Amino acid sequence: MNIGTAATKSGLTAKTIRYYEDIGLVTPARSENGYRDYSEEHVHYLNFIQRSRSLGFSIDECRALLSLYNDRARSSSEVKKLALHKIEDIEHKIAGLTSMKNMLIDLAGKCHGDDRPDCPILDNIAGDHKVGK
Repeated sequence: MNIGTAATKSGLTAKTIRYYEDIGLVTPARSENGYRDYSEEHVHYLNFIQRSRSLGFSIDECRALLSLYNDRARSSSEVKKLALHKIEDIEHKIAGLTSMKNMLIDLAGKCHGDDRPDCPILDNIAGDHKVGK
């Protein structure tokens, strides 16, 4: 199948599929005229990559997951280790986002939100360094 059909079946754009090919995640066959020729297995891998990316895995982590997926002698502990590491990354991101949210709630609570020019939100962003004053 051509790249357009593979894109439709996988839900990815042709540009994304070409990128995945450029970085070696998928390697379609080439027809005599040089066109990419994707198989159902390629579409399966593209779906696998898309699902992995939606779970927050990086390109390199997707590469590792694909390698493990294709290795029938793999140990499930290796896969679990990658998943647990990703969970730890997500927890750190959540903590950072929660901290930012709490700071913005605090700053918004201190802002009068009226016609006065004083703004604790801008003061905080500026580091309380008033330029030209």
